[in-house]
Amino acid sequence: MDNKRPFLPVKYDIIFRLFFADERNIDELVCFLKSILKLHDDDYNEIEIADPNLLIDYVGDKNAIIDIKLYTKSRKVIHIEIQLEVSTFLKRRIIFYNSKLVTEQLGFGNDYENINKVISIVITKEKLISNSLKYHHSFLFYDSEADVEFTDIVEIHTLELCKLPKITDGTTLYDWARFINAETEEELLMSAENNPQIQKAVVKLRTLSADERARDMLERREKGRRDFHDFMMGAKAEGKTETINDIAIKLIKLNMPIKDIMVITELTYDEIEKLKSKSNI
Repeated sequence: MDNKRPFLPVKYDIIFRLFFADERNIDELVCFLKSILKLHDDDYNEIEIADPNLLIDYVGDKNAIIDIKLYTKSRKVIHIEIQLEVSTFLKRRIIFYNSKLVTEQLGFGNDYENINKVISIVITKEKLISNSLKYHHSFLFYDSEADVEFTDIVEIHTLELCKLPKITDGTTLYDWARFINAETEEELLMSAENNPQIQKAVVKLRTLSADERARDMLERREKGRRDFHDFMMGAKAEGKTETINDIAIKLIKLNMPIKDIMVITELTYDEIEKLKSKSNI
């Protein structure tokens, strides 16, 4: 590989998936999971990646949410996604999708005892939790006054890259967050200084960066994202709510998940459901 060729930053969702959902990089995936989650060691011995060979460009690149869905040895469900921008209703969409991962486990004839734990990991470049300086949070169903946990069946982790301190806090999570957030060659190398596993990850990222298909996919996705963002901002500035609704209806007709439509249009779940009902979709 030409060492002068810029590497592909992992903070872009399509590169994040190409890297961490690649079964050849399972060791790196497990190390990242261990840095952020507190699961029994045995749970990491068998990690199953849902749709590991998914062709990312089937989604029409600019609109779809690129995420990773995993199963641990005990069949815990882990969902990971990375967002460069924090939309108005991102928190609500996270709750919606997390709940969907719970309910979809109950097929016909299944009992509630068959529901496995669902863990969401949401990585953002922008600030998501405004009233805290911490870059990592773990949210549970918990009564803080009584110091009692209601259930551990749902767990949501947030990792805000913009809050990373300049000086390491000595955790492995800090190293992985630096690796994901790196935008320059210097930052990439610094993330790997004291972590042999990330040094291996850097080598593998260089290999991925030499893949012309991966580079082309990123360029097309980012162009589509910018064009669509400019169009939506223009429509909102001119008060063209009908245009936004029309876009939502088209996406509904394309069977795009509501969670994705919420991010693209910034309409609420209820607003999209009303559009579906009004349009008889």
